[in-house]
Amino acid sequence: MLNALRIGFAALALFLVTGSESVRSNEQPNIVLILADDVGIEGLECYGGTSYATPRLNELAAAGIRFTQAYSQPLCTPTRVELLTGMDNHRNWKSFGILDPNATTFAHKFKRIGYATAIFGKWQLRSYDPPDYPGAAERRDGGMHPKDAGFDEYALYHAGHTEAKGSRYANPTMLEGVAGDEGELRTYRGGYGEDVWVGKTIDFLDRHRAEPSMVYYPMALPHWPMVPTPNSDDWDPTVDPQPVSVDYAADMIEYMDTAVGNLVDGLTSKGLIENTLILFYSDNGTHVDVASQMADGRMIQGGKASPMQTGVHVPLIAYWPGKIAPGISDRIVDASDFFPTLLEIAGERGTDAASTDGISFARVLFPADDSLSDPRRESAFFWYDPRPGWDKERFDRHVFAINHHFKRFRDGRLFRLTDRPLEEILVSPENMTAEELAASTELAKVIENQMSGVEEPPLVNAFGDPL
Repeated sequence: MLNALRIGFAALALFLVTGSESVRSNEQPNIVLILADDVGIEGLECYGGTSYATPRLNELAAAGIRFTQAYSQPLCTPTRVELLTGMDNHRNWKSFGILDPNATTFAHKFKRIGYATAIFGKWQLRSYDPPDYPGAAERRDGGMHPKDAGFDEYALYHAGHTEAKGSRYANPTMLEGVAGDEGELRTYRGGYGEDVWVGKTIDFLDRHRAEPSMVYYPMALPHWPMVPTPNSDDWDPTVDPQPVSVDYAADMIEYMDTAVGNLVDGLTSKGLIENTLILFYSDNGTHVDVASQMADGRMIQGGKASPMQTGVHVPLIAYWPGKIAPGISDRIVDASDFFPTLLEIAGERGTDAASTDGISFARVLFPADDSLSDPRRESAFFWYDPRPGWDKERFDRHVFAINHHFKRFRDGRLFRLTDRPLEEILVSPENMTAEELAASTELAKVIENQMSGVEEPPLVNAFGDPL
């Protein structure tokens, strides 16, 4: 089966997605944006991974568009803030686990154009530091409450303080409410987080058939702690605490796939899939304790939190049966691009491009639609510094840019990206070729242009003290 899938993906690679005849619905479609939590491309079979069975994501990739050059920030909050606002982190960074309460999210925009909106999954953007952590008093409750984020309904893990967040997996606890309402905590005894959120997503779209709907589903899987899933041999939600072991990583990645499949099956059974665009993306690379095999024989150690390729090169799959033609795209995409892309697909034209750092990739999905813009992203820019915040003492600031063949850091380091995904080779500054010199110059200009006119956030330690 796996060999057949690889043959199919290889065949898809023989044609360019831009030659397909994708047709976008004239009506505003439903949109479901799925954000996995901690999985790089090596976690999926359709990207060459062999350690885990991901048949449902393979199916979506085969029937939709699989992006080979999708990037995120190395950690969750940086990616989530960029994703929700369309702005690079150096323009709106506050601290880890915090979304500026004055920010405009894509959900706010969707509400203004007539969409019903919901978010089910993980939030972790309101408060993060424990009360006794140095500087915590200045940051606790400093982020956006989900009631103010533009969503009509929400059911979210870690919507408040870190020390009171409860479980995201067995017997999950989540804050549930509607726009403008503080919400109430609810624990689903005997349940599993992803199953609850998948059910809520299907139910929300079913209840809002009369209007276009957008659901943002930031999954919990496969983030640490590594614990049993409902498909694990020793699954027992009555056990407290749940056993924790990196050995469960495979079960969790595979249940991530199961959850996506359950969502697709549920939408199909309700007759909703025909007008629903599904996007699957990840917030950063795989946990550093997880090693995954690739089809070419390499063993890839997870690179979460690192600015290396294993920390930022992530899967992106777009699926809409009958509307998106199968294909593979090497278009560079980063987290800021979802904001303008989603709105353009929903019917907005050009109104947000100037106010975000994102570049719409809607035309990649629907190349025959001349009403869509056709900008080209030649590189992705990263401003990454997760400080201040609890347990962020080991991190530093990294500013860099990536194109199809090279990565350059602001300090001048240049890496060549090879044909083997996730591989990068440091280029000797004393022995650069003409191609390497040109690439270094080009990416240095990208960094300079992105930083131009921006008051860069101050350099601080994990406590928020100036360095």
